[in-house]
Amino acid sequence: MTALDFIALFIFIGSWVGYTQFARIKAKTTPCLSRCLHQHRILWMRHIFDHDIRVSDAAMIANLDRHVAFFASSTMLVLAGVLTLFTQVDNVSAMLSAIPYATDKSPILIQIKLSLLVLIFVLAFFQFTWSMRQYGFVNIMMGAAPFAEKTQNKNLIDYAKQMAVVQDQAGHAYNYGLRSYYFALAALCWFYHPVLFIISSLMVVYVLYYREFKSRALRAIKAGINNLEEDFSDLFPEVDIK
Repeated sequence: MTALDFIALFIFIGSWVGYTQFARIKAKTTPCLSRCLHQHRILWMRHIFDHDIRVSDAAMIANLDRHVAFFASSTMLVLAGVLTLFTQVDNVSAMLSAIPYATDKSPILIQIKLSLLVLIFVLAFFQFTWSMRQYGFVNIMMGAAPFAEKTQNKNLIDYAKQMAVVQDQAGHAYNYGLRSYYFALAALCWFYHPVLFIISSLMVVYVLYYREFKSRALRAIKAGINNLEEDFSDLFPEVDIK
């Protein structure tokens, strides 16, 4: 590996870890997708007590879980494909040699780059499966929630907030798994040139930031919470969604 390869790898890891920490801290004080969705989840879980039959709620949780399961199974297939490439390193090297301006095609460097992809998708698989388990936990908590229409019982309200927290954690794990796919696409650029690897890593950070903090979807979700806030403050004055 050249010095440029080490710099590119350092920027890649720094971009991933740095953005994760930045988004986590900024979400505490700035409207973003995770913050606004948390408010919606609190309102959703508060509604759980108002009806005894919760088939629709369980179906919505199952629908969320189904998306995660799809990515978890897809990750295993991708992992199998990447591991297979370890037996075809010479063919990969020959393919890269046919690409103009591609950098070092040595088998050892190709194996290092493939190892990075394997690590990324292993991390993604752990995140997706953890998300699936947590959605299962939410289902259990919903099943245990009593029927108490228009309740103002503080313990039940706190229970609703904890259900929203568990659902939040499932959503975060799913988001981290998807983020692994984004950075895996950036890592593919390393096979071509480390400079492109650096550029793609920074572009992924920009895309993630824009979608989390500046997207049109965020504006719509935030407007929805603002429109409902007054109505829900009348219906559920005991619930703090901030």
